[in-house]
Amino acid sequence: MRRVHRETAVQPVISVKGLQKTYAGGFQALRQVDLDIRRGEIFALLGPNGAGKTTLISIICGLVNPTAGTVHADGHDVVRDYRAARAKIGLVPQELFTDAFESVWATVSFSRGLFGKPPAPDIIENVLRTLSLWDKRHTKVMALSGGMKRRVMIAKALSHEPDILFLDEPTAGVDVELRRDMWEMVGRLRERGVTIILTTHYIEEAEQMADRIGIITKGEIVLVQEKATLMRQLGKRELALTLKRPLTEVPEGLRDLPVALAADGAELIYTFDASLEDPGIAALLARVSACGIDYIDVQSRQSSLEDIFVSLVRSNS
Repeated sequence: MRRVHRETAVQPVISVKGLQKTYAGGFQALRQVDLDIRRGEIFALLGPNGAGKTTLISIICGLVNPTAGTVHADGHDVVRDYRAARAKIGLVPQELFTDAFESVWATVSFSRGLFGKPPAPDIIENVLRTLSLWDKRHTKVMALSGGMKRRVMIAKALSHEPDILFLDEPTAGVDVELRRDMWEMVGRLRERGVTIILTTHYIEEAEQMADRIGIITKGEIVLVQEKATLMRQLGKRELALTLKRPLTEVPEGLRDLPVALAADGAELIYTFDASLEDPGIAALLARVSACGIDYIDVQSRQSSLEDIFVSLVRSNS
């Protein structure tokens, strides 16, 4: 009987197993990294400076050789089958490397040719229009602003129609308006089925765009989770009481509770787990009144992804 293979649809588009990297000087940049990235998702990789983000991306893209472990891109080993793996990947590095004396059209077309792709003016035009570069197609790259050069880097990465796109700090140094334009562009690419892996220092990028989030610190992946699940499981809620009269310290009768005083003394902030059946809010308010504290407003707010990120990195430091 012929066996029908049904696993292809669930295979990750990027599979990292037991990855390690130690540089010649002895610095261990990656320690036993295991990571699967799903086809068609936006995956945000967060971590402090020196955590190993760029090293991990560089190995997946075939720019750096691992010390140990394996990486497969769409089923191709990035070391043994480099050309096939690299053809699946587009990379937008953090640094701006561009052909300064070439026109935008020429440099993007040349990038396509590097992957052995035949000339395709219609594809290049579509990429340039998608990135709002069509009006600049005859302009030399050296004459563009920093933000436009960043767009050119993305156009170069997309010129050979990759299925996987790595964006290493893509909005570093660009203004807020351009950052939002690029977020919209990433969303359109995902709608076309492109898998996007994003590293960023801007937590709001991950919070707005990512399907899943991975956190790396000291060369190790310490967490991979669906964004919504991560925020629900680890995101604490805060109850902020705006006080009628500022305080200089937390009253004695509240010091056994997870209560803090805002820097200006105008708010009492109670941190609680919203998933609990009784988060203790009623008891808190009763004790606040018993301490003779008057308040004029009460607000509840969710911890942000940045709060969660900082907490996780500190706990693994």
